[in-house]
Amino acid sequence: MDIISQLQEQVNTVASLAFNTFGTLQRDAPPVQLSPNYPEPPANPPVDDSVNLAEQPKLLSAELVKAAKQFDALVAALPLAEGGEEAQLQRIAELQAENDDIGQELQKQLEAAEKELRQVQELYGQAVDNCLNLKKPD
Repeated sequence: MDIISQLQEQVNTVASLAFNTFGTLQRDAPPVQLSPNYPEPPANPPVDDSVNLAEQPKLLSAELVKAAKQFDALVAALPLAEGGEEAQLQRIAELQAENDDIGQELQKQLEAAEKELRQVQELYGQAVDNCLNLKKPD
């Protein structure tokens, strides 16, 4: 997998971990009364003791930090731009010209393939007509 794909995958991982970490923190936070004018919030429902709720945010946070560090390592592995912005713009123009040339070649090949397909369809139609004409009437 190339470096850009790895970065995209790592961004998805960080986003997923952040979503789960924040959701867990929100879910497990004790209720707080916002104002004395409002009634006391209901207590959190009892949870299964087999799940250690105190450890879960710590584990998720550690995974989030680990994923962020992996992302940083991937960013550090990116090649440095050489020659500055002007050289990059020139390289982009060269790549665009090459892309246009290849696109024109592909278009010519597509047109040739469509022409050949029409010829094959015409020959197939003629063959079917010949077969139907050879069939003896009942």
